[in-house]
Amino acid sequence: MTTPDELARASAEAMWSGDAASKALGMRLVSVGPGTASLSMTVREDMINGWDLCHGGLIASLADSAFAFACNSHGTVTVASGFDVTLLESARLGDELLAVAVERARRGRSGLYDVTVTRSSDDTVIAEFRGRSRSTGDPIPG
Repeated sequence: MTTPDELARASAEAMWSGDAASKALGMRLVSVGPGTASLSMTVREDMINGWDLCHGGLIASLADSAFAFACNSHGTVTVASGFDVTLLESARLGDELLAVAVERARRGRSGLYDVTVTRSSDDTVIAEFRGRSRSTGDPIPG
């Protein structure tokens, strides 16, 4: 019998194998468990906007990817039905960002997840993200 941790890891491996977007942004899957996931990303030169700061959409993308791995950790294909993100601090070239996603509620096919993005060097909170998910009910192909 598969444990919840094994299912989360298998789901993440299946997702990661086809996740060209997260890979293109240099994201790394740090950890995954039932209803949780952590991803990291280093701010590169091609992520900097006209004010010499990391583009907010890329910070949101990191949070969204952590959210995706967390809500798919239960073994069923799950997609975003919406999210909100609040940018609290700026990130700069070379910053290592860590997004930690935590499941807050899951009822039927719907879920609610919070993601905190921090700068690894000083634990400054860069962004808070709240994602809403909807399961298709289909098993994640493995």
